Amino acid sequence: MKTAEFDYELPPDLIAQHPLGDRAAARMMIVDRVSGTLVHRRVGDLPEYVRAGDVLVVNDTRVIPARLLGVKEATGGRVELLLLEELAPGRWQALCGASRRPQLGARLRLGGGQLLATVVQHESDGRVVVDLTSERPLAEVLDEVGHTPLPPYIKRDYTNADATRPDRHDYQTVFARVPGAVAAPTAGLHLTDTMLQTLASRGVNRAAVTLHVGLGTFRPVDAEEVEDHRMQEERFTIPTDAAAAIAAAKAGGGRVVAVGSTVVRTLESAAARHGDVCACSGRTDLFIRPPYPFKVVDAMLTNFHLPRSTLIMMVSALAGIDLVRRAYREAVAERYRFYSYGDCMLIL
Repeated sequence: MKTAEFDYELPPDLIAQHPLGDRAAARMMIVDRVSGTLVHRRVGDLPEYVRAGDVLVVNDTRVIPARLLGVKEATGGRVELLLLEELAPGRWQALCGASRRPQLGARLRLGGGQLLATVVQHESDGRVVVDLTSERPLAEVLDEVGHTPLPPYIKRDYTNADATRPDRHDYQTVFARVPGAVAAPTAGLHLTDTMLQTLASRGVNRAAVTLHVGLGTFRPVDAEEVEDHRMQEERFTIPTDAAAAIAAAKAGGGRVVAVGSTVVRTLESAAARHGDVCACSGRTDLFIRPPYPFKVVDAMLTNFHLPRSTLIMMVSALAGIDLVRRAYREAVAERYRFYSYGDCMLIL
């Protein structure tokens, strides 16, 4: 299958740079897989489409302030680190941005000198492994000097603390709990505490899984053939209570409504390995693309994704390539807001 099949034209002014003040006011396109119809609603209308006995599955990962600015100790040259994953206490895999990649053993002073990073390994794609040291607990220092790691299509001046401060709240779901992501599970940004309470009062159950979103989420597929693309691994956990809630919904005739692609990947990864959703944890590089036989997910709330991305391929696997293509054309024509801070679709 050609990657070009998942391309589309998007006017740059439709890329949302900030969220709406009222998350529930975002537009929500209802994509009906059976009838092939597209209906324009608002996120606040979600309770009309989810029924008693369904289980709404969310990703409770929490975005960490992983973008760090600093200088090379030896030369004073500017450097930027994006922390990706803690490999061992104090040792992190990171993306390093600098005019020249720091040599092994180089020391980087970050956050005005509150953090010291020593480069201990070079990896591919501009990645390095660094040892971080600080006089105070790392999480405390990161919270003080780190910036929210927004995707590249959201423009911010990271040297201006006032410009990025609102993103600490805006780029975090209301149910974020487990620190570790470098990108938000953006479909979840639409949900509010009030809406979740309304759904619960109508008999809709909620379950939380954890998948720490990595940079691979935003990378377009460069391979000409979709099958030649390799997914980057992401860490996930399905707790016992979440597995039980999903099993109960299935047994009672309810639907599993996944809030976002990360939830879809988590649940389908567990089913691919174990035959069903069960309490488990691990790493997944599952690449969901057409044709993919979904084993768990019945419906999906998801944002509008980048062209040629693995995310639009996942959506196409669930709703069908032609229907998704039509939905995206209509979203552009109706001037929906795209990507992380934008509008969404509910696939039923």
